Amino acid sequence: MRLELNKRTELALRALEVLASSPSRVKGADLAGRIDSTVAFVPQVVAPLVGRGWVSSEPGPLGGYELRTPLDEVAVLELIEVMEGPTDTGTCVLKGRECAADEPCALHEPWTRARAALMAELTATSIDDIHGSSTTRRTRT
Repeated sequence: MRLELNKRTELALRALEVLASSPSRVKGADLAGRIDSTVAFVPQVVAPLVGRGWVSSEPGPLGGYELRTPLDEVAVLELIEVMEGPTDTGTCVLKGRECAADEPCALHEPWTRARAALMAELTATSIDDIHGSSTTRRTRT
């Protein structure tokens, strides 16, 4: 289990916050500027969010990105896994492979408990919780 996140995840979090505070669609160029990214990279950041149904993407001159799901309904763990992939790969933190059931590594039990506590906290924390309720707005259905 890695304990660091990549830049794309940070940008996705910032994109969700920008979209939550915007009263209408946000153009890709505007979103890029507001999350400190490039226009070319924005689709790579937003595509997983669109795929999950949290954001809509409309092409064309009147298009742009729009939040579809309130941020209080998106858990931090969900965002991490959408952007980074599964957090539990079953790989032992010491051996680099799965711990054998009959011979677990020295850290197996404490690491399992610590991981469970971390996952519970990230599941219980919404994106909105990170910055308070200031980013919550109505979304279109």
